[in-house]
Amino acid sequence: MADGVEVRHLGQHVDQVVEITGWVQTTRSHGKIGFVVVRDGTGAVQCVVAKKEASEEVWQTFADLTQETTVRISGQVRADHRAPGGHELTVTALDVVFASVDEFPIQPKEHGVEFLLDNRHLWLRSSQQRAGLRVRDEVEMAIHQFFYDRDFVRIDTPILSGAIGESAGTLFETDYFGDKAYLAQTGQLYVEAAAAAFRKVYCFGPTFRAEKSKTRRHLTEFWMVEPEVAFADSDDNMRLQEEFVSYLVQRAVERCADELAILERDSKALENVKPPFPRVSYTEAIAFLQEKGHDIQWGSDLGAPDEVAISDQYDRPVFVHDYPKAAKAFYMKENPDDPRTVLCNDLLAPEGYGEIIGGSQREDDHDRLLARIRDEDLPEEAYAWYLDLRKYGSFPHSGFGLGVERTVAYITGRRHIRELIAFPRMINRLYP
Repeated sequence: MADGVEVRHLGQHVDQVVEITGWVQTTRSHGKIGFVVVRDGTGAVQCVVAKKEASEEVWQTFADLTQETTVRISGQVRADHRAPGGHELTVTALDVVFASVDEFPIQPKEHGVEFLLDNRHLWLRSSQQRAGLRVRDEVEMAIHQFFYDRDFVRIDTPILSGAIGESAGTLFETDYFGDKAYLAQTGQLYVEAAAAAFRKVYCFGPTFRAEKSKTRRHLTEFWMVEPEVAFADSDDNMRLQEEFVSYLVQRAVERCADELAILERDSKALENVKPPFPRVSYTEAIAFLQEKGHDIQWGSDLGAPDEVAISDQYDRPVFVHDYPKAAKAFYMKENPDDPRTVLCNDLLAPEGYGEIIGGSQREDDHDRLLARIRDEDLPEEAYAWYLDLRKYGSFPHSGFGLGVERTVAYITGRRHIRELIAFPRMINRLYP
């Protein structure tokens, strides 16, 4: 009797008769030999139907198969290094579980991006999209493992908030029983509170920015991981970041070789992602950019072309640190060596991927923090609890936020982060 197995486990059943269930990916025939590639969610296998050996019913069923028809197939497993996954299935029985009603919308031809995004629920089934999301899954598992191994406590922070973490101009506002509430731009303020309870904490979840941007690096809903560490300064913060990113990259290289190959990602470009990462001050970066002919002055934030020019000088991510105070968020600590700047950093990935991390040492002085809140014209009452952290046992602390989609895009070599989240939300897209 045939045993139901997953495609990824076929190597354990060579020369045995097994049963698989899945979806038809492609079919083709050469005379009296038919081939059907079946995907079951764990892998894909080529199944061979020989007309002279198969029953007439099986041969006809094969002939009628269409893309994405759901099938149940029994057959003998054969090792074949030329086949996808290194194995083939010689078919002895073939049953249709569900036949596709119409022709599958996504065919092996060129489709426009908007068409593919309109059919994202179906586009997910393609090999490259599956590979990218498999890498994302591995990176997310690695995120939790990294922090678990270092005794961090995960804190789940609210998505609905009355406090602003970043620019007020990028808030999604909603009614909250007659009051204003906002979709969270960050969980940072809340993990700062938790750091006083647990010392080392992190949050991980969706964040929202109402930026009217259509670039390949922007989504309106994206995922961030945000650690916060008590008694850590800016240098400690950057050391944690380079250890973290190196861990994520190397784990993906080690465990997702097949997926990176499908995505045609040269993993050799990732092998150098190991500490230490180069560090460049903002002031040094501006001088470098001006030498290269960039139209930028000290005090301006770096644009995407500026970030690319800087990161192109290195074979691994690079820190740009100590930005001007006016260009950064209110909660960042003033740099005692240069009060024009704050103790912060961006981590820029090479190959044009730009910022994947933003981090800083937080302002731990109550009066300085209150002054910044007032300078930014933020509602003091919404930050009363946040100011309490500086009134009752204030402490030096630092943290950062890593964008999951941008990081996975860099690891996989994909150019647009919309492919590295199952259902992307962008300025012009809320469907499907």
